[in-house]
Amino acid sequence: MPVKTPAPGDLEPIERASKDELQALQTERLKKTLQHAYDNVPHYRQAFDAKGVHPSDLKTLADLVKFPFTTKQDLRANYPFGMFAVPKNRVARIHASSGTTGKPTVVGYTAKDIDNWADLVARSIRAAGGRPGDMIHVAYGYGLFTGGLGAHYGAERAGCTVIPMSGGQTEKQVQLIQDFKPDIIMVTPSYMQVVIEEFVRQGLDPKASSLKVGIFGAEPWTEALRREIETNAGLDAVDIYGLSEVMGPGVASECIESKDGPVIWEDHFYPEVIDPETGEVLPDGEEGELVFTSLTKEALPVIRYRTRDLTRLLPPTSRSMRRMGKIVGRSDDMLIIRGVNVFPTQIEEIVLKHGQLSGQYQLVVTRDDSLDAVAVRCELLPSATVSASEAGDWVRARIKAFVGISTQVTVGAPDSIERTLVGKARRVVDLRKK
Repeated sequence: MPVKTPAPGDLEPIERASKDELQALQTERLKKTLQHAYDNVPHYRQAFDAKGVHPSDLKTLADLVKFPFTTKQDLRANYPFGMFAVPKNRVARIHASSGTTGKPTVVGYTAKDIDNWADLVARSIRAAGGRPGDMIHVAYGYGLFTGGLGAHYGAERAGCTVIPMSGGQTEKQVQLIQDFKPDIIMVTPSYMQVVIEEFVRQGLDPKASSLKVGIFGAEPWTEALRREIETNAGLDAVDIYGLSEVMGPGVASECIESKDGPVIWEDHFYPEVIDPETGEVLPDGEEGELVFTSLTKEALPVIRYRTRDLTRLLPPTSRSMRRMGKIVGRSDDMLIIRGVNVFPTQIEEIVLKHGQLSGQYQLVVTRDDSLDAVAVRCELLPSATVSASEAGDWVRARIKAFVGISTQVTVGAPDSIERTLVGKARRVVDLRKK
């Protein structure tokens, strides 16, 4: 793939800062954030007091370990606006999660928060190779989901031309890509698979489209899926990371020249990785649960927010800030099947290695007495020359060898797996009785 190496003028000074310069800025901003949260959010005042800490106890970044974690349940317990640190008349915009597992988590932004968000998504787009004048097709959903508007404002801030397509209407997605000839697409990787399939269905070669870069996020995806998308669509696939509770897309993003894990924009978000069981902070390089503290947010500062995403912190490469490894799964998405920890991304890697199976799959979880079981559904490519039973035997054997569990594998005809038309793919179907 062609790769754009940034000229020095394309980088902000902070992206080239020394470790000492970065840590001095983080310490200054962290002190202000802790005081802002303590003074203006009753939850944080109570949580700090209960743990016997005060914002003034933070002298160095290492002191952050003294402060309590924040969880999604804390946000839900203070639904809808109890975690806001500014009066409602200063809140310029509200977003919220889907709330499929309970009350939605509500997040607010001041005008300055939105300004910072646009700057960070613009920085992410530049890291992905985007430049002023590029045309960006935004197929993330618009609305309460942060993806669409986050990408939109950032693309405009980067000086790009925005096509605000949103999700769904796959035939129209392909038509507009053909007619408008955008340079970049921003979308979930699972929906990009659907767009590629629609190109093929229409008799078009997705590799011949105008798209040069795909900026993919909002769900975990594997290196195998990156290779599949790059091969089938003829573009560079880069990873953008974010979550609404911390900001939205643009908390971290990969650089196109290295594609070695999203760079965390540490001037705005301080990362930690912890043991998800004990809460102990782990050294860089060790795998655990990602935790973020915001450094510049006004409306909704978050202190040591447990993301539930499992990853590790890696040293800087293309920028002066640390990177995060690929998300291997979520601690709350992990399935324990007869004593074995299983993540959907492990199954994705195996399915994509076959070569004659599409990248679409689902895990169906059931419970037999007190034991959980998982069945795997996948499908053949239209061009497949093997039988469904041969492919199923291959997948079943590799899951047993590499994951360590026995599964029932069903391989269906092409297009037999439910597609995501908006947002994230439904990879796990849980049929266990609650």
